[in-house]
Amino acid sequence: MSIPVVKAILQANEAVASENRAAFDAADLLAVNLMSSPGAGKTSLILATIERLPASLRAGVIEGDIASTLDAERIAAHGIPVVQINTGGACHLDAPMIRSALPHLPLETLDVLFIENVGNLVCPAEFDLGAHLNIVIASVPEGHDKPYKYPGMFQKADGIVLNKADLMEVLEFDLEAFQHGVKILRPDVPLFIVSCRTGHGLEAWTEWLFEQHRLRRKRYER
Repeated sequence: MSIPVVKAILQANEAVASENRAAFDAADLLAVNLMSSPGAGKTSLILATIERLPASLRAGVIEGDIASTLDAERIAAHGIPVVQINTGGACHLDAPMIRSALPHLPLETLDVLFIENVGNLVCPAEFDLGAHLNIVIASVPEGHDKPYKYPGMFQKADGIVLNKADLMEVLEFDLEAFQHGVKILRPDVPLFIVSCRTGHGLEAWTEWLFEQHRLRRKRYER
């Protein structure tokens, strides 16, 4: 009996996700869903990315956490429009949560909206939020086996960021094994190896994201 219930929940979520995507399109912005385990560096990547985006691009953030406003406070301290969603125990954001946050953001003035999902490598992959891009952030301290252990998450990725690359040698991270795991699941997905602490690789990641924004705006103008 649980299967029909789960199917109904996902179908209802899909309907709201479509409405969210339509709202993003109407505002002519790129919505980016960032998914990772806790501590992989989602907030740090958001801040480092916004810092390197062209000044003409204005970004906003939706912060998802089970509890607290710590990450939202970090974002707000940089003068970035941000809305906090506390799930109260749920291990992921869903489309209705995102819809409830949208009236609290100046969508018409934004070019990029970052959605920081709850730290979890399972549940967030199952719920479409209406974002244009799903980005998976892995980190070196987690180990190189994550694509093998959590294939569902990596299969949903439109881009993958491997963060904390400055720790690769000291933690004996097997980059080749990680890349092989990614390639098995998503042969053509772009992989960016970065360090938010040192800045390594962030330019390539930011340039790619800017290009995705440019391409989306070009399609929208047609």
